Amino acid sequence: MDFERARYNMVEQQIRPWDVLDQEVLDLLLVVRREDFVPPAYRAIAFVDMEVPLLIDGARTGECMLSPKVEARLLQNLSVRRHEHVLEIGAGSGHMAALLAHRARHVVSCEIHPGLAAFARVNLDRAGVRNAVVEQRDGAQPAGPASYEVILLSGSVPFVPEALLHRLTIGGRLAAVVGDAPAMEAQLITRTGPDSFTAETLFETVAPRLHGFPEKDAFRF
Repeated sequence: MDFERARYNMVEQQIRPWDVLDQEVLDLLLVVRREDFVPPAYRAIAFVDMEVPLLIDGARTGECMLSPKVEARLLQNLSVRRHEHVLEIGAGSGHMAALLAHRARHVVSCEIHPGLAAFARVNLDRAGVRNAVVEQRDGAQPAGPASYEVILLSGSVPFVPEALLHRLTIGGRLAAVVGDAPAMEAQLITRTGPDSFTAETLFETVAPRLHGFPEKDAFRF
């Protein structure tokens, strides 16, 4: 398979037409080898417009990589800058952490599944990503006092918990897919003050649930 041609076609035929016009993001997608972050059994579909199932020892984990165009739109809208610290919840294969790490100062990526956490670490190490760490834990439960300029939920939640929003610095941004199938939407939430936030709907999509998040609505814009 000609991976370079497939990568180019992914960018030009899927991602750019889906309003991803930030040239730095497009260039990054041509550099980070997506095929190295998918299970070997699925390398041939690494660039297809679909979610890729994640396997450990040949067995499905129930988790998946988001489709290329959804990852690209989220990355574009977060507008990560070189001085910023990023928290990702749902490391999966480590691919999104690799993309974020190329734009940020440091990335902490949480993964609740032990096998996937190990898989993501191996993938990031092989890709030479040194400013991202994968923590095997439930990212829905805040750990320590750290705050972040950027938080990304690489999956869907019924709503974004208030405790997670308060991990943002003032001016910080959080992106997540919010709602219940079949009517979910990607949102960008910005912290504008100690207790004030604004939310922007980016696009409609559907994504698998992240584990550990409450299902009943306790906080909503």
